[in-house]
Amino acid sequence: MKRKKRHLSAEFKARIATEALKGIRSVNDIAQENDVAPSQVSQWKKELESRMVELFESSNTSKKELKKLEVREAQMERKVGQLVLEKDFLLKKCEQLGIDVSEKL
Repeated sequence: MKRKKRHLSAEFKARIATEALKGIRSVNDIAQENDVAPSQVSQWKKELESRMVELFESSNTSKKELKKLEVREAQMERKVGQLVLEKDFLLKKCEQLGIDVSEKL
């Protein structure tokens, strides 16, 4: 008989991986106690080990990226404002010179 697929929560996986990472008990003991395959516990442990650096890196990186995006947004807003002013100026000058711009827009 086939075993029904279980959907394990992220908290459960994190707890198991942390327990395996500590190394107090063997992977086989942890797997047997929690009714999962030892290979699955090893996989979660490896993933936790490889992604630990990302946890601490991401907050600094995201703050830097956010600051860059804010600076870029401010530059773009200034540029849009400048272009709107230039457009209004040119439309006014065309009107003064009698140039019809309605068909060119």
